[in-house]
Amino acid sequence: MSKSTLVIGASLKEGRYSNICVKTLVSGHFPVTAIGLREGAIDEIPVLSGFSELKDIHTVTLYLGPDNQKSWYDYILKLNPERVVFNPGTENQEFEDVLSEAGIEVIEGCTIVMVKAGTY
Repeated sequence: MSKSTLVIGASLKEGRYSNICVKTLVSGHFPVTAIGLREGAIDEIPVLSGFSELKDIHTVTLYLGPDNQKSWYDYILKLNPERVVFNPGTENQEFEDVLSEAGIEVIEGCTIVMVKAGTY
């Protein structure tokens, strides 16, 4: 079964890493849901805003800086993903500890590189 991924911090702007990440996941045949500041679409993937009610999320990949993550803690914990990927620049020891204590795997890495390398 494919790993469904939620990209939090998805940007509608071409060239942003979160935008490239969504496209990379799609090209790797991973089911993708995206949440960003503005609603819209990245190719065929709708970008939602706010705390959308989602189910069966395997992986959350973050494109939010540590200062912007705190309001997302409860939401992400409620999703109960198997893992959360902290992409470069999003590392947050406080939240990583909270996730680990909840039994959620924490990865500090680049989702784009992981997909392209076949390690996702």
